[in-house]
Amino acid sequence: MAISAALVKELRDRTGLGMMECKRALAATDGNIEVAIEELRKSGQAKAAKKAGRTAAEGVVAAKIVNGGKAALMVEVNSETDFVARDAGFLAFTDSVLDKAEAENLTDIAKLKEELETSRQALVQKIGENIDVRRIVKLEGDVTGAYIHGNKRIAVLVSLEGGNEELAKDIAMHVAAVNPQVVNKEDMPAELVEKEKEIFTAQAQQSGKPAEIIEKMIVGRINKFLAENSLVEQPFVKNPDVKIGKLAADAGAKVLNFVRYEVGEGIEKEEVDFAAEVAAAAAGN
Repeated sequence: MAISAALVKELRDRTGLGMMECKRALAATDGNIEVAIEELRKSGQAKAAKKAGRTAAEGVVAAKIVNGGKAALMVEVNSETDFVARDAGFLAFTDSVLDKAEAENLTDIAKLKEELETSRQALVQKIGENIDVRRIVKLEGDVTGAYIHGNKRIAVLVSLEGGNEELAKDIAMHVAAVNPQVVNKEDMPAELVEKEKEIFTAQAQQSGKPAEIIEKMIVGRINKFLAENSLVEQPFVKNPDVKIGKLAADAGAKVLNFVRYEVGEGIEKEEVDFAAEVAAAAAGN
């Protein structure tokens, strides 16, 4: 029988599943929505979909050197709680995300999610939390390096022209600790520099100093801002007497790029009132 768009929409609203899953379920049950829901629940899809609406802001970041050291992959996979982020099954799933990305050369997050959806749903069923493969990045260069902080909440990739993997890893560790915004000061977005200039100007004008002095103050503060936030201008954390740019140059290398992931950055976390949640659960019994 023909499955109407309205029926598909109703099943989507009631299960939280995607349009195609709902359409297939309805087609398999001759448009009987109650039977379709029952079958989806049996297969676990409806349960997994319900959890998909919950915020997943914990989790881990993971990285892998590939292509003989000339490329590196990094992913963030999220869970709802830090407890699950330490679960062996969750960590194995995260490793499988990297393996899939490497094997099929996947850096499109939507495609990667599609390829892993069956195993993701199976994990959701097992652990009872929403799981999200949030983002992936690949860097390439003559040499690439990766650093993962011990708690797997921060990871960094670095690509170099020349140099070696040990140097790349050292610079990645520095990025993890200091969190620069760009490689070179020339890379800083003009709008960000202008915004900082506006702030510095307002601060300098409050000093009551002559205009020519204020201008020098602004220039000095902008230069300091650029130096503090540009990787190659920063003192190396393991040896503050040497800047990253010189560290690389002394090894016959040049920093091409870096990417730093921190678990949950940019995700708006839900504030949960535990007492209210318990009261609501009790009222529903």
